[in-house]
Amino acid sequence: MTGVTLLRMSARLAAITSTLVCAAMPLAVAPSAAVDPCSDVKVVFARGTNDAPGLGRPGQAFADTLTGLLAGRTVSTYGVNYPASYDFLTAADGAADATNYISSLVVQCPATRIVLGGYSQGAAVVDMLIGLPPLGNKLNALGDKFGGVGTAAPLGSDLAGNVAAIAVFGNPATKFSNPATSAAPPYGARAIDLCKDGDPICSRGRNPFAHDGYETSPFIPQAAGFVAGLV
Repeated sequence: MTGVTLLRMSARLAAITSTLVCAAMPLAVAPSAAVDPCSDVKVVFARGTNDAPGLGRPGQAFADTLTGLLAGRTVSTYGVNYPASYDFLTAADGAADATNYISSLVVQCPATRIVLGGYSQGAAVVDMLIGLPPLGNKLNALGDKFGGVGTAAPLGSDLAGNVAAIAVFGNPATKFSNPATSAAPPYGARAIDLCKDGDPICSRGRNPFAHDGYETSPFIPQAAGFVAGLV
């Protein structure tokens, strides 16, 4: 009987010891998932003057509509980081930020299809990226009235193949007959450039109110449909 009792006590001690050791050991933590996994499509959008940081109203409407058309594919966005103020020289800062972001994205997510987009001053940012003067061939034509517009180098040729489509709204260069669709290959054929009737920023129109409300215009689904066919 004594031997049986000792065996039972030994078993209990072993169980208690095992429990204490396990409690003292740190819990193994499973590796966390990637914070920003590569999406199938990335919308890089530059907002217009004085719009809220991020994509801006037209950019958000465009991204939402495009996402709805690409069911089964993942779509993520990046709002170009620049002042979007009335100091139009800082539009060049937007082009630089977009270039840096796209350069990193292509390294990390080489299969992601990139969509460039912009509204108003943001469209001028996109113009720089695809090698167009932001005010067409008359860079300083509005200088006396609005101040100069900055310039920046276009995207490198090593990045061009990752840009699947371009959509711009209220583009200042279009006023001077130099829309995004006129950009050198490969960009021109991948672009859609939309301007509302009477919009004085992108046409010879004289209705300042026509430059507003792009986010609720038929141009949003038109541009999204065009882009969906390319990505």
